Amino acid sequence: MPHIASRYLAEGPRVGIRHFTLQDGPEFTARARESKDLHRPWLFPPDTEDAYAEYAGRLIDDPTKAGFLVCERESGDIAGFININNIVRGGFRCGALGYGAFAHAAGRGLMREGLDLVIGHAFGPLGLHRLEINAQPENLASAALARGAGFRLEGFSPKMIYIDGDWRDHERWALTAEMRA
Repeated sequence: MPHIASRYLAEGPRVGIRHFTLQDGPEFTARARESKDLHRPWLFPPDTEDAYAEYAGRLIDDPTKAGFLVCERESGDIAGFININNIVRGGFRCGALGYGAFAHAAGRGLMREGLDLVIGHAFGPLGLHRLEINAQPENLASAALARGAGFRLEGFSPKMIYIDGDWRDHERWALTAEMRA
C-alpha cells in the first residue's frame, strides 16, 4: 500500500496540528461565534471572514509568529488553536504561546494533547529553547493547561497586556527544552 502523507505536522491519538490557511475562515469564524461565552473576557478570536483573513495572514506571513490549528484527527474539525507569538531567534530562541479551545471541544483534553504536539514542534523543527505563557490569574482553565503541560510559574506582572479595554494582570509561565526532556 502506498504511503499517504499526513495533512498534519504532528499527530497524537485524537488530534493533529496543522498551520492556518485562508480557506479555514468559514469554519474558524463559525466556531469563534459559537464559543463567545467560553472565551469572554479572556480571548477575542476573529469571528468575521475579514477579521479572520487579517489574523490568519499575519500568522502565515510573519516570521515572528507560528499559528497552529488543533484538529480532531478523524473528522478534521477544528477543536482550537495555539499560536507562538513574538518568536525571537539568536541566543534567546523563545516564543510566547496564546491559545483557545472552541466550545464543542472544551473539557475533552484535546487542547492538552494539541499543546503537547505544538511544544514538540517548537522545540524540534522550529528550534526554540523556551516557551512562555502569560495567563490572567482568574483564567483558571488557561493556568491549568499550562501547569498540566509542565510549565512552571515564574512570576506575576501587573497591568501587563491590554485586553478588552484595560491593562490586565498576568501570571508568567515558562517551559524550556531541558524541562521537557
